Amino acid sequence: MNWKQTKHGRVRLAKKLPYTPNNKIKSALRQLWLRSRERAAAIKRDEYRCQRCGGKQSKAKGREFKVEVHHKSGVENWQELYNSIRKNLLVDPENLETLCKECHKKDHV
Repeated sequence: MNWKQTKHGRVRLAKKLPYTPNNKIKSALRQLWLRSRERAAAIKRDEYRCQRCGGKQSKAKGREFKVEVHHKSGVENWQELYNSIRKNLLVDPENLETLCKECHKKDHV
């Protein structure tokens, strides 16, 4: 077991997994979605209004009202997204190499 000494005593360090867990991938995808141009365009198009009840987003104190963007067809298969990310992006370190910026650029021309 790994332990770390702090001013409050010893604490057990969490064991790091050899891969990125799905909850980290989902969190990163959510942050990407929340900052996406597509999401912002939908909110702007709908004039910051709920398309069902007509309520308008407000930050006014005492009258706070938030709107969210909903995928009409849903996000079908999270496992499929995770698998695709693991297959194409978060690959085994054996399939990765460290390059300088210029050498890396040559591979993507």
